[in-house]
Amino acid sequence: MCTRLTWAQPAQLLPAGFPIGLQLYSVGDDLQKDVPGTLRQIRALGYERVETAGFAGLTAKAFRTQLDQAQLVCPSTHLPVGSSELGPLFEDAHVVGARYVVSSALFSKSGDQTFDDYRTMADRLNDLGRKAKAAGLQYAYHNHNFEFRKLDGDRIGYDVLLKHTDPELVAFELDCGWIVAAGFSPIEYFSQYSGRYRMLHIKDFVATKGPSTSLAKEERPQGAELGRGHIHYKPILLAAANAGIHDYYVEQEPPFLDMPALAAIKVDYQYLRTL
Repeated sequence: MCTRLTWAQPAQLLPAGFPIGLQLYSVGDDLQKDVPGTLRQIRALGYERVETAGFAGLTAKAFRTQLDQAQLVCPSTHLPVGSSELGPLFEDAHVVGARYVVSSALFSKSGDQTFDDYRTMADRLNDLGRKAKAAGLQYAYHNHNFEFRKLDGDRIGYDVLLKHTDPELVAFELDCGWIVAAGFSPIEYFSQYSGRYRMLHIKDFVATKGPSTSLAKEERPQGAELGRGHIHYKPILLAAANAGIHDYYVEQEPPFLDMPALAAIKVDYQYLRTL
């Protein structure tokens, strides 16, 4: 089990020119209203790549056309692989140009899962990874905060997934905001599970009194623009670069309190470019 992350970390230099992507969940409402206009604005802000979370009511083919017109690429897509037939989903991934197919937990709800629940899910992830590989794709698991809740014997559900999945079949997309919210260190996980991480979600939260391992409305932390919350990203991104991770996606959690989503992702992008 990893030790808890302290809230302050020293600033360090980052390698220049690391790519910045956007998880489109951040601007989901805008996409529903205007797909081509929203994608053009994302590109104008400086983002060159995106990660999808659905196709805003379009087919994958139509969405790919909009991506191409906005001069955006889509290396990764989040798809509902736990409840749908995989063949059409994998075909959609290829259509939009993705090489990674990503999902979060396959539980019906994030409650008080046991070690056996996580062990069963690890087997399901291996099966997903095997099928994705056969389709020419790489499956990756995306965390929230609840996976870091202690199970029986102080074990951590997230660790069960890392230890019981095949590295050849299951990669991991680490959501740095959620792991920090739960009180753990991305840097320590990069070190302890070397080679397992391919992508990062980069998000910030307003500081809380202590760690949170719940997504309940009254218990989850409030999202914030990067640099305006409490997470110090310079050491995290330096450690990620040293670990060979070069796919970074900004994701800001709604609701957006201080500014519209498109203004917020501009703040996010500019913060990262200053690093």
